[in-house]
Amino acid sequence: MTKTIIFGASGQLGQCFKKLAADKNLDFFIFPDETEANILDVEGLAKLFDKHKPAYAVNCAAYTAVDKAEDETELAEKINKTGVENIAKLCGEHGTTLIQVSTDFVFKGDISSPLTEEDETLPISVYGQTKLDGEKVIPPLTDKYFIVRTAWLYSEFANNYVKTMLKLGSERPELKIIADQAGTPTYAIDLADCIITIITSGSTAYGIYHYSNEGIASWYDFSKAIFDLSGTEVKVIPIPTSGYPTKATRPQYSVMDKTKIKTTFGIEVPYWRDSLKVCIGKIKQQN
Repeated sequence: MTKTIIFGASGQLGQCFKKLAADKNLDFFIFPDETEANILDVEGLAKLFDKHKPAYAVNCAAYTAVDKAEDETELAEKINKTGVENIAKLCGEHGTTLIQVSTDFVFKGDISSPLTEEDETLPISVYGQTKLDGEKVIPPLTDKYFIVRTAWLYSEFANNYVKTMLKLGSERPELKIIADQAGTPTYAIDLADCIITIITSGSTAYGIYHYSNEGIASWYDFSKAIFDLSGTEVKVIPIPTSGYPTKATRPQYSVMDKTKIKTTFGIEVPYWRDSLKVCIGKIKQQN
């Protein structure tokens, strides 16, 4: 039985799991609400594990406000490190496999070749550091874990870059967008589907994996594609990072090498623009 608890079920990725579970008739997922599955409530978590005895726990819960994290360091650390530690400890005690969702922000982003799982981690923001701290607490507590790093997540659910751009594009005639940061937009439905493949494979090839969509884009490229595919008329002006100062520093380059996850699990990864087209179609259906 692959009974699987999803932590952070009301967030963007959690909602993607709900959608896929419904579409694929997957009955092994448990989607507890935040009061029952508060990752900082050790006693509550213990009750949840005792009640369901899950084979897998997927942690989608995270503090993801990158700029606010520079001021709310303690809260970011609690959610992204201590919360993970709480889940990992219970996974170890119950023989549950943990799937922890992490980020490209664990890298400095100062090289220009796709990042592998073996590349040096060197976060340049509080958010990146707390997510790396969350990765590091897992191995001492359980041997059975998959850490899946991803990047630039968006979907038809919750707040995300695609929805923000569509809103701004409908309100303004032109937008200035950063053109010198490179990465890969990732449809959260594709990431959830990838994690479902890991779960249903029953694989014990534990460790760290990278998953994003295929291809490379700047925020400028991504924004242009959003407007092109949605039929939104807006002038997009490319600017350097220095033209849009933010509290937290972002990696300049965070394209991920996905060879390991593709070969281990036989996953075919969609091209970022193809997935974006699908997502924009879903958003249009909602409106």
